[in-house]
Amino acid sequence: MYGNTPYAGQPGGPEEPADLSPATRRALQEGVSRVAAKTRRYLPDDYLVGSQVGRTADGPRVTISVQPPVGNPVSAGFSPDADADPTEPIPAEDEEEVARGLAASAALQVKQALGDDVPPVGR
Repeated sequence: MYGNTPYAGQPGGPEEPADLSPATRRALQEGVSRVAAKTRRYLPDDYLVGSQVGRTADGPRVTISVQPPVGNPVSAGFSPDADADPTEPIPAEDEEEVARGLAASAALQVKQALGDDVPPVGR
């Protein structure tokens, strides 16, 4: 029924990207899990942090997402270079930077969602 819509894609379109090897998938999952854990350290328990390893037409892709208690979710995606070390596809210095950025963005979403409705805590 929907096969003839322009959104259905081209028949015989681009080839599917190759599946990730188990070792590459495991290394990516470990790296993205480290980023998610670092992100959780910066946030209270009310924030939900998740991660995912997937693939696109351009290759592997990892995503870390944060759902704040109010406001819009935030996420960061990363596609490792083909030349990257397969045992460390996400550089350690990037892990900390992404974790801090996600935590700050999630906190900003809460601040924007609440606006001026929250009274100051300390006086």
